[in-house]
Amino acid sequence: MIDAVIFDKDGTLFDFQASWGAWARKMLTDLAQGDQMLLHRLAECLRFDLKTTRFHSDSFVIADTPEAIALVLADEIPHRDAPELLDQINEAAAQVELVEAAPLVPLILDLQARGLMLGVVTNDAVAPARAHLSEAGVVDAFDIIVGFDSGYGAKPAPDPLLACAKGMGVDPARSLMVGDSTHDLVAGRAAGMSTMGVLTGPAETAELSPYADVVLPHIGHLPAWLDRQ
Repeated sequence: MIDAVIFDKDGTLFDFQASWGAWARKMLTDLAQGDQMLLHRLAECLRFDLKTTRFHSDSFVIADTPEAIALVLADEIPHRDAPELLDQINEAAAQVELVEAAPLVPLILDLQARGLMLGVVTNDAVAPARAHLSEAGVVDAFDIIVGFDSGYGAKPAPDPLLACAKGMGVDPARSLMVGDSTHDLVAGRAAGMSTMGVLTGPAETAELSPYADVVLPHIGHLPAWLDRQ
C-alpha cells in the first residue's frame, strides 16, 4: 500500500534534456566570455555536448548538486570562486523554462484525489525548485519540498528522503520514490521505499532496472500503475 509519492524534480517532473540543454549552453557560453577553448573545456567537464545541447548519460550534473557544479567550474575559470558561481547558477536556474515530462496539473489532481501525500526531494536548491514548481502551477500541491540545502544532505544518501517522509508523517515503507537517475533509486532503496524509474532523464532502462521496482516511460503512466497495485 502506498500512502505517499516522493518525486525527484529534474528528469522526473520535468524532461531533463529538453529543459536544461539550451540553458547549459547559454550558461557555459556566458561564463567563457568568448574564449572558445575555455567553452569546450567547461563543456567537457560537465560532459555536455555543445552541438546537440544534450548532456551525456555519464554527466555528474544529472544527479549532483549546484554546489558540486560550481566547484568543478571554479577549477577551470580564472578569478571566479565557487560561492560566486553557485549564486549565478542558482539565479539562472530559477529562470529556466522547464518542459513538463507529462501534464502536471491533471496528474497531481489525480494523485491528490487518491488521498496520497506528495513530496519533492531534489538535489537542486529549494528556491529554484519552488520557482519551477510554481511556474508549473503545482507548488502548493506538494506537502513538502526538500532540496540539497535543506540540511539533510543530498541523494544518493537516504537522509533527505527520510526527512521528507517524516515531514509528511508517513512510513517510508509505504512511500514511493520516483526518479530518473540511479541516485534517486539508490536513495529510495536505502530509505526502505518502493522505487520507480522514469525515462525522461538521460538514463536508460538497463541502468535503472537494478534499482527500481518498475521503470516507466514517464510519470504520466503513474496513475495506471497505481491502479494495478
